[in-house]
Amino acid sequence: MTKQMHYLKDYKPFPYAISSLEMRIEIAPEKSFVSTKLTIEAKPETKTGAELSLNGEELELLEIRVNGADLSSAEYEFANDRLRIFQPPEKSFELETKVALEPETNTSLMGLYRSNKIWCTQCEAEGFRRISFMADRPDVMTRYRVRLEADKKLAPVLLSNGNLIETGELSNGRHYAVWDDPHPKPSYLFAMVAGDLDVLRDRFITASKKKVDLAIYSERGKKERCAYAMDALKRAMKWDEERFGRQYDLDVFNIVAVSDFNFGAMENKGLNIFNDKYILADPDSATDIDYYNIERIVAHEYFHNWTGNRITCRDWFQLCLKEGLTVYRDQEFTSDMRSREVKRIKDARDLRTTQFLEDSGPLAHPPRPDHYAQIDNFYTATVYNKGAEVVRMLATLFGRKGFKKAMDLYFERHDGQATTIEKFLEVFQDSCGRDLSQFSLWYTQAGTPEISASGKWDQQNKTYRLSLKQKTAPTPDQSEKQALYIPIKFALVGPNGKDMEWEKVSGGIVENDLIIVDKNEVELVFKGLANRPIPSLLRQFSAPVKLVDDLSEEEQFFLARHDSDPFNRWQGLQSIASSIMSAAVRADMAFDAEQVDSLATALGDMLKNENLDAEFKALALNLPGEKAIARALGKNIEPEKISLARRKLLHQISNKLGALLGELYHTLGDNDDPGSQNSGSQDIEQVQNRALRNQCLMMMVAAGDRQSAELAARQYYGGANMSEKMAALDASVAFWSGAAEQMLEHFGASATSDPLIYDKWLSLSATRPDQGALERVKQIYNSPGFPKTNPNRVRSLIGSFAMNNKSQFARKDGQGFEFVAAVCQEIDQINPQLAAKILSGFADWADLEANRGQLAKQALQKLARTSPLSPTLSDILKRTLAG
Repeated sequence: MTKQMHYLKDYKPFPYAISSLEMRIEIAPEKSFVSTKLTIEAKPETKTGAELSLNGEELELLEIRVNGADLSSAEYEFANDRLRIFQPPEKSFELETKVALEPETNTSLMGLYRSNKIWCTQCEAEGFRRISFMADRPDVMTRYRVRLEADKKLAPVLLSNGNLIETGELSNGRHYAVWDDPHPKPSYLFAMVAGDLDVLRDRFITASKKKVDLAIYSERGKKERCAYAMDALKRAMKWDEERFGRQYDLDVFNIVAVSDFNFGAMENKGLNIFNDKYILADPDSATDIDYYNIERIVAHEYFHNWTGNRITCRDWFQLCLKEGLTVYRDQEFTSDMRSREVKRIKDARDLRTTQFLEDSGPLAHPPRPDHYAQIDNFYTATVYNKGAEVVRMLATLFGRKGFKKAMDLYFERHDGQATTIEKFLEVFQDSCGRDLSQFSLWYTQAGTPEISASGKWDQQNKTYRLSLKQKTAPTPDQSEKQALYIPIKFALVGPNGKDMEWEKVSGGIVENDLIIVDKNEVELVFKGLANRPIPSLLRQFSAPVKLVDDLSEEEQFFLARHDSDPFNRWQGLQSIASSIMSAAVRADMAFDAEQVDSLATALGDMLKNENLDAEFKALALNLPGEKAIARALGKNIEPEKISLARRKLLHQISNKLGALLGELYHTLGDNDDPGSQNSGSQDIEQVQNRALRNQCLMMMVAAGDRQSAELAARQYYGGANMSEKMAALDASVAFWSGAAEQMLEHFGASATSDPLIYDKWLSLSATRPDQGALERVKQIYNSPGFPKTNPNRVRSLIGSFAMNNKSQFARKDGQGFEFVAAVCQEIDQINPQLAAKILSGFADWADLEANRGQLAKQALQKLARTSPLSPTLSDILKRTLAG
């Protein structure tokens, strides 16, 4: 089953304005009823009597009236997911409908559904049409007033958008609540929740002294685990006032944590709904990474209040307008809350692991695509993370003050509007007077640009010639590529490790520490240099590009030790390690002993450097993962060889640094002292120290000796918090050392009472590197109690296996492919969005060695012959096979 292709060029404004929506939702276990009254008026440019067409899916239409009069069957039609009113009144009118829903059977988790005895909604992107009839598109902005009715015992809490204006009792033990949102919004931002929920309350006072009541709702018995999320919310509200001048605009801000949710969270106006894994935390159940994710995602959804809600997208092609900008904002928030340098490295690493892969495969698309079949499949790393990098480049080009000036104009000019990427770029041009016509290609051109850099030193004339060439490989639907406007932060580093000065530069655009690469080739000549420089390029990862340079190994090590830019210092070590492992894969595991020694020495020097913070050291010590090595190799990938090469290099480095690693490990904490700095506190220094201590443990376990395996076991069984326990488990499972299987079984037995801890056990079980991984995953998935309707459980098991255990997923016998494809088919009947996400594990099948690639293709082709498949899964499957 497929749906029609949607094209940006076909956009037309909706012909009618819908000024208000009044809704009554009668909630009940078997069947719920939704009565809606829309106030509608034709726009001045609309032809008199033009047909009104509204979206509606899986609705049982019970009543329909216009201005209080029932419509005859000749006056309307409800077919093919459309409600058509053939000749609506010429003047403003009211359309009333009543529909019946069955939330209990809605396993897609789109629209209104019930899970864990909680009624909940998810409307982005096109879920509202499963609740009531509406022009379900982001450019139709409407005022909402919602009345919820339910049994008071089943649902004592009734929540929706905006401010609570009325509550009351009804007969038969039922009650009601009326919510009014004074801010017009598109239908995708509607939300409601009803259930028996616990609540954590607080208050925030805005810069203008307005009191905002804050509440985080959760399942009974879990409100204490919402405390960190509440703290993150208050910090985000204050930060947005100080950094962007944005204050909150309602009397209340509510968050609800639910266990069954397709996304991480949803920014519904005044009622954010979260996957509970991004709200619930305490030291016994959450790792430092969990706390980090809670902080950034709570901030992200709150920041959407201005960049997404008050200013939204004209159409879904503009999705990166709200998501890319808001990701940039949440990245900046986290940078200010934690270490800016570490955050930049993490974001760059994650982008290159996920988005670069997306850009190089069959699912490649620009941040602002010009066509799509299923918008649900475009909530991608490209839209979110590359979209954020495009915004970051604007901040780099215009500077902090210039960026703030442009953003102020954006908020002033477009508040209350549904707008476009073009309008967003226009405010930068208008406020700062810079032509961004070439820069705008970042939004419309797919693929990762590659920058090739080469330098030549003229000793006699004391000049340095730097050549920078850009190219972008063809991507689906875009065979021809244009030169992009690429800002490259840089410095020329002298033999003393300091940034050098020059007298004059010619041949291109250089703005202080910024080179603009705006042509296919730019050649710069730096004059008046005292010594031969080493170029430090792409500092702070200033553009989402792949850099290929001609630095010697000696120069790479020099920058890794002396570069003043933390990102490039980290990148130097990563590049050297990647090169060593890639060469070993090509040479049947033959390692260059001298290179390994040099890398170990550089890592040792880094660990001893007291001027570097602990988390930076942890990141540097964490050598490139298997996905990064596969990306470096490019084609003919054999995942088990990559895994082996990485394990062998870690083993060698661990042996060389064993004493230093052990000393650091014991200095940073004590397994036998619960009161040590490993208590689980989210004090930033303690978090950073734990990160380094746990990375030291990982490296020591890589040595493969009994002493290190026992140390990991001791940390697991005696760990004072989940961060310590998971680090020990991660290390033991990654190298399948010592009592790894026994530890994993123990953890599983203790995890059954807490779903979020259970998810951790599922992920660990799915990523074990031994040959028994596939059978174990099958056993868990097919066990009678496995909840296939819960996205978190399925993602933790099947998603982790397909995405993060390539050596077992891409086995030579093809059984991993067959199993995951069969799971996608089954899950598609339950939750198409979840099935489509899991299928993305096949995205790089064409890069595998020929036999394996053919087996993966056969599994995909078998799935494609299955009927019926949802439009969502069919779209991803078709595009993946095109690779």
